[in-house]
Amino acid sequence: MLIPTTAIYGLKSSHLVDYQGHKLQQDTAVALATMSAAAKSQGIEIQICSGYRSFAAQLNIWNTKALGTRTLLDIDSHPVSIINKSDKELVELILLWSALPGTSRHHWGTDIDLYDANAIAGKNLRLITSEYQESGPCGRLHTWLVQCSHEFGFYFPFQQGLSGVSPEPWHLSFFPVANQYLNQFKLDKVTSILDDTDIELKEVLMAKIPDIVKEYVHRVAPSPTYFDASKPHRL
Repeated sequence: MLIPTTAIYGLKSSHLVDYQGHKLQQDTAVALATMSAAAKSQGIEIQICSGYRSFAAQLNIWNTKALGTRTLLDIDSHPVSIINKSDKELVELILLWSALPGTSRHHWGTDIDLYDANAIAGKNLRLITSEYQESGPCGRLHTWLVQCSHEFGFYFPFQQGLSGVSPEPWHLSFFPVANQYLNQFKLDKVTSILDDTDIELKEVLMAKIPDIVKEYVHRVAPSPTYFDASKPHRL
């Protein structure tokens, strides 16, 4: 499947479908509905807190973090001040939890951030690791997803020691389609897009784009090797 450039880099969303107020790639939405029904039978209410995110939305996240108007977190999810930080340090801090615009897997509509609505209200969710640990409100959800999500075509792309992005126990990817997007991602194309973009820390970024793409786009945990979409899944 040849994927349009506008879809790979978050520049277009007309090919996506609506799902619970979010936009998702169509096959991803179907698989998520099936998985959610299975989880519901176990008392878990899967809800999306983030699905598709456009290039413009990712750019806003990046720029507000770079300017200090959005909270910047360290590797332990503790707030960090931007005062006295060099541009290089700021870039490295932002990349811990936020993708460079054009490189986010959320651009594809295949990747979703999830929580258990039976355990925590969306307005109280912070998307930090402690919420998904065994004692956290989404601990049961995370345990179930680790055990079962692959049956529906999903997996965790950001895992400890296996990805450039910090581990995200809330972030699932529909790998049958996401892998196709990843295979068609082009360094020269995203470089050209960013070169024409009003992005903060641009001078440092343009020099680091090859390394950023290698570390934060291509270095992800390996996905399961096989998924049969025609197979009946657990309900």
